[in-house]
Amino acid sequence: MKFKFNKSSGQASRLLLVLAVIVLVAVIITFLVMRMAQQPSRPVQTSEPTPEQPTYERKLGDIRFVFQSSIDKGNVLSASKVVNTQYAYATLKDLTTTEKFIQVTVGAQNKGTVNIESGAWDLGDIIDSEGRKFIALDGYTISPWLPAVNLCKALLKPAFNPTPCTKIYEVSGESTNLKVEVRTGTNNSPDNFSSGKFDSALINLIVK
Repeated sequence: MKFKFNKSSGQASRLLLVLAVIVLVAVIITFLVMRMAQQPSRPVQTSEPTPEQPTYERKLGDIRFVFQSSIDKGNVLSASKVVNTQYAYATLKDLTTTEKFIQVTVGAQNKGTVNIESGAWDLGDIIDSEGRKFIALDGYTISPWLPAVNLCKALLKPAFNPTPCTKIYEVSGESTNLKVEVRTGTNNSPDNFSSGKFDSALINLIVK
């Protein structure tokens, strides 16, 4: 039995193959064109946090607090360097610490139009970069090394020069980037301050 080649079916097969190749090429070309037309993706921008800028004054209500000085007094407050002459040198001894004494002075100025009564403001703790808090030394122990007239919490008259408040703190030798807390009673009220209702802010220190 002889096999008869169907010429028409062979041509149809070749035609289908050619069409398949043409479609495949068209798909590839279309894909490449679309890829080229796409906008390149923008690189992801990583925003770095902006470093905090030092602040040497703050305003709470009508009181403007301004940094005046901070001094590293070392680990000894010498009896021979007492600044308050009310204390007899002969009865005093050196005050020492295993760390360091920092003396801070901040001025408070009334930017309002009426008096701010005494007892409405004060300095709080020193805070370092690790969040450690150091309270001011108080009482007879430290008084000989503080000004005889120390105006912390004093009456503030409108537009007068800043009234200085000086305190001495015992601070860790490891502490850096020190700030001091300033406080005033809510609405600059001494009654609010005494009852623990107060506003606060931090002022950077430049320790010399």
